[in-house]
Amino acid sequence: MPKFRHFCHKKNDWHTISDSQRIILNFKWMKIILKILLTALAVVLIASFLPGVTVVNYTNAIIVAIVLGLLRVLVKPILVILTLPATILTLGLFLFVINAVIILIASNLVTGFSVSGFWVALGFSLLLSLFQSVLYSFLKEKKEK
Repeated sequence: MPKFRHFCHKKNDWHTISDSQRIILNFKWMKIILKILLTALAVVLIASFLPGVTVVNYTNAIIVAIVLGLLRVLVKPILVILTLPATILTLGLFLFVINAVIILIASNLVTGFSVSGFWVALGFSLLLSLFQSVLYSFLKEKKEK
């Protein structure tokens, strides 16, 4: 099997990665793609029974999953730091409000996805967290003792 070239930023030179490292990198990307698809499935399921949430089609659900992931990585930490006093005073319950705001931002960014209001976004974020924890539990690797 050929070895692939990879640029190392620390040493500023080229080095080879083994095939097993390449397989691990591919597995990590597959896991990310699976999480996006499972989140899209959860969005479609929740939109089907929660009034006030609409998703036009499955493609928009995948886009919503990607946008939610990006917002959770880029925007949520900033909101958590800015609202830290309120989060501490409410013993962490204000994080539910931040999650609802993230859902509302995603609703404004994605054209085929709409949430009718704050309380619907709060319910949607709670259900999405529940669905994701159940669906992501299937992706966990079993560790040997």
